[in-house]
Parts: sequence; structure tokens; C-alpha cells
Amino acid sequence: MTSTPLHWSDTTHEIMSGDLNVAVAYITPAGGAVVVSVSPLGLTDRSAGRIGFTTSLGFPRKLERILDNPQVAFAYHTREHGFARPEDFVLAQGDAVVDMHPSAQRLDDVLSATRRFFGPGKSGRIWDWLLREYHRARVCVDVDVRRITTWPDLTANGPHQVTGAAWPDPPAEQRPPQKGTAPRLDVDKLARKVGSLPHRLLAYRGADGYPVVVPVKITGHDRTGFRLVTPPGLLPPGGRRAGLLAHSFRPQNVGLAMTTCTGWLTVHDGTEASYAPHTATGLAAPPNRTVQALGNGLLAKHGVRRAGRNGTTDRLRKLAEAQRQRPLPDHGA
Repeated sequence: MTSTPLHWSDTTHEIMSGDLNVAVAYITPAGGAVVVSVSPLGLTDRSAGRIGFTTSLGFPRKLERILDNPQVAFAYHTREHGFARPEDFVLAQGDAVVDMHPSAQRLDDVLSATRRFFGPGKSGRIWDWLLREYHRARVCVDVDVRRITTWPDLTANGPHQVTGAAWPDPPAEQRPPQKGTAPRLDVDKLARKVGSLPHRLLAYRGADGYPVVVPVKITGHDRTGFRLVTPPGLLPPGGRRAGLLAHSFRPQNVGLAMTTCTGWLTVHDGTEASYAPHTATGLAAPPNRTVQALGNGLLAKHGVRRAGRNGTTDRLRKLAEAQRQRPLPDHGA
């Protein structure tokens, strides 16, 4: 039995339909969370209580994680360069379903949404060939929203309002990893990368399994990791695995940069915490539309071919089929 579609306010709909970049979090097998930046292109279906995004088959890692555990979260945390104006911080949590075979019409609709947010794309015989996989070898991730939580400003300060499933109690502390909780990276070097990226968010696994994504301020660092500050009530007490995202982007998403980490979070009191990074990956696209399109096309083309050769595409399709056969969670009416 599935629950009644969740309906959200006009203000929330404007934000979810208009933000250029959002943070998407998913759960790792070890019970941590990874948070990355995506451009959802305003893909919302309000009548069905559904939001989503698309990704290329050439970039399969997050698809594997979402197919393994469909509980995800979207954080609408910045109004930069998009169409939305309200200053609310919006956290949407729900269950993802992956469409591995979008129809031609759906891919055309995605391309139209891309033009709205990114502007006219490159075209012509060479560009059409180069961008074929980037535009057509795509997967759609649809999320049935179970809970929307909003705060009155982008710092997530002040009282919050919940629509849908009730907000759960704080999650219990997690067992430390066998390799220990200390940083496994050069914190000074990582701080230099993160320092130029203005948007910072933290993600952890909530008590009901859904990722929680909150904005954080990095107030300093030392050999033990980053020092974080958040508004009261956003972080649970104790220690746990968590993901950290720092990113930036320019109009129409030209010249974007992202660093995403996994690591160990220790909350010292209601507003202060430390974060020890264990892994980090990053990307940076030059602020040049032609160069960025060239890179997107080559990476997607290479990635799709590699995924076909090494069996990743077949594995993803089998995981998607298994996901469709699993019973949907019943969250109640």
C-alpha cells in the first residue's frame, strides 16, 4: 500500500521548481551519508508529490548507492542564479525510484528544462555527436516525497515547519569505524580547497533512515579536522559518520566547483561540532561554456562506453529491476 501523495505549499513549490543547484544526499552501506550538488532542472510533479533529477549513465556511482538504498534527501539551500526568490531553507526527504529507460519524450522534456536553466546548448553535426551520450544516455531519478521541513531563512535558523511524516527523535550514536575516527587526509590542504567554496552542508543518517542535510559554517581547522557551527537543534549529540559538501557555481552552471567528503562528525554541544575528513573527491569546471560542454560530452561518452564494457550498465539495470519488485514503504496516510 502506498501513501497519499504529499502536497506542499506554493512557496515551497516555487523553490523546488526554481533553484538552479541543490544538495542531494544518499546513504552508504556503512550507515553514513554522501551529499553532492546536482541541478534538478525544476523537475517536480506536484500532483504526484514527486521531485527528481537526471544523471548520465557515464557517472554511475551515486546510482548504485540509491538503487541499494532509495532513501534520499534534497536540500534547497541557495537561491543563486535560479528563478526562486523566497529565502526558506527546504529539506525534502523521500524514496527514490530509478527510471533506467526514459522515453524519448521524457528525454526531450529534460532537454527543454536544461535550456531553461542553462540556456541554449551547443548544436551542429560535431556537437550533436559529441553530446549524444550526455543528452540521451540518461537516467531519471524520481523521488516520492515523504517529508518536507522548512526553515524561514537559508541558514536554517529559527522554528521549522514539517509537512508529511513527523520529524523523528535524534538518531543514536554510531559505533566508530575500525580504522578510527581521526582525519585520514591532510586537513590543511583540504581546507584550502574548501575555503573558496561558499556553500557548505553536512549530511547524516536520521533515526528513520532518511538523510538529514543541514547548512554549516566552517569556523576553522586543525589537525583534528574542521570546526563547525550550526543553528541550535540541527545536529544530533554524539559521534557518527557524515558527509560534507562545499560547492560553488555561476549563472547557468558555467564554472562550477565541488568538493565532497566522507568522515566522522562529533557534536560537542547544540551548535558546535568537529568533522574529521576520511575521503574527499572534487571537480572543477572552467568558467567557459564551450570548454565545459566539451568536457561533459567527452566524459559522458567515455563513461557510457566503459560502463557497457565492464558490466556496470547491466548491473544497474538488474538493481533497478530488483528495486521495482521490492514493496514500497508504507508511511501511513
